[in-house]
Amino acid sequence: MNWANAGFEVFGTHVLWTDLIGNIAALSTVLLAIRKSVWTWPVQLTGSVLLFIASINAGITGNALKQAMFGALAVYGWWAWRRGTEGGKQLTVRPATARERTAYIAVMALGTVLVGVLFFVTHLSWGASVPLPKGAFLVAADAYIFVGSAVATWAQGKALVDFWIIWVAVDLVGVPLAFSSGLVVSGAVYGVFFVLVLVGFVKWLREYQSAPADLAVAS
Repeated sequence: MNWANAGFEVFGTHVLWTDLIGNIAALSTVLLAIRKSVWTWPVQLTGSVLLFIASINAGITGNALKQAMFGALAVYGWWAWRRGTEGGKQLTVRPATARERTAYIAVMALGTVLVGVLFFVTHLSWGASVPLPKGAFLVAADAYIFVGSAVATWAQGKALVDFWIIWVAVDLVGVPLAFSSGLVVSGAVYGVFFVLVLVGFVKWLREYQSAPADLAVAS
């Protein structure tokens, strides 16, 4: 038996262990991020490896590449947060500047187009093999999730309050795509993510607003 396909049946649906445990790790990552724990990054790295395997088995190449990217960005985030908490300091959170917001909106828009074309031409996205126009929509969704996830994780590494809102925008597409691809656990967890992301956004924003003026500045 292929260990990567190992799992169990729930109401006639095969649930992969890699999908289940990977999403438990991903869920833990959000909870740790709300508390600004540096442990969010090694836990994210672990979850990314497992979800990479689950995505490959489901044929969602774009999502698999997203998990590989998460692994790389987890290393950056770990380094950035450790630097921000040196000497026992609390991690300082802040909203993005106008320039940063313009930059990540532009990256998400342009990146989705470029990555979408790459996914379609190279068939890296399973949607490329689906007849048009549905296939084009699936490729675009795959590319959007990939680019949006990269931007959100980058913003998280910089401790920007905005990263929570970017995740909301990503989840609005990720939830239906996961369910339609057969990753039931991922779809359900994305729904839980949506709620936790809103909680995290409110908590970080309130913390920023209540911080002393000399700390509530852009780094």
